[in-house]
Amino acid sequence: MANKAQQPPHLHLAEVTASQFLDIWKHFDADGNGYIEGKELESFFRELEMARRGAGVDPSNPTFREKMKEFMQKFDKNKDGRIEMSELAQILPTEENFLLCFREFVSSSAEFMAAWRRYDTDRSGYIEANELKGFLSDLLEKANRHYDDKKLQEYTQTILRMFDLNGDGKLGLSEMARLLPVQENFLLKFQGVKLTTEQFNAIFTFYDKDGNGYIDEQELDALLRDLYQKNRKDVDVKNLTGYKQSIMTLSDGGKLYRSELEIVLCREPIV
Repeated sequence: MANKAQQPPHLHLAEVTASQFLDIWKHFDADGNGYIEGKELESFFRELEMARRGAGVDPSNPTFREKMKEFMQKFDKNKDGRIEMSELAQILPTEENFLLCFREFVSSSAEFMAAWRRYDTDRSGYIEANELKGFLSDLLEKANRHYDDKKLQEYTQTILRMFDLNGDGKLGLSEMARLLPVQENFLLKFQGVKLTTEQFNAIFTFYDKDGNGYIDEQELDALLRDLYQKNRKDVDVKNLTGYKQSIMTLSDGGKLYRSELEIVLCREPIV
């Protein structure tokens, strides 16, 4: 027997808490793919209009379609026709807006990678729950945001609920990067070219010519170009330079070791 559809939460509020934001996200991202799109998007906009206007909305009305088009022009920053988590943070201001606070602290992918390297101390490709609390604490302090232990705990638990899908108490790099501004999230560019362990090992060995266990910036440049061309993606030299610099932030003195690169290019970090 089908369950009665859950009513959309919290859309009537002027601002929402971090946990309420997550409730809204999970309600409308019904398939859990990280986007509000298609019928989900239409449902979200309809419910948002109803909450803000306090009246019924008819999706078949041409005015509804026109308003939805204007709405997407304003908030769909990368023009892909769907809403991502960082875009929703612009639509629904959160209390002390901790999502936008995150983006102030790590406004570029290079800064994000540097912060990740600082907290992923064992180079596992994950940040553990206790490391996450320190990460968020530093974030809030650098953004000059006041918080107490209770609020910090709420933020930590909310981030875990967002990304720790298997409940193991740790977060992956590509999952955390979803909080970056869309245009800065270079990891999204690699979604279509993620490698298996075997593919990654073969390509790293090919570019690590001397077998010393790391590649340098020039070798990474060649690797990324080949990877893009093999996957029939247009190579934008300016963007590729940015991606390369962001990845090299993970390196140790210009030496990018196997474990660092696999975090970016592999479907799962190799254990």
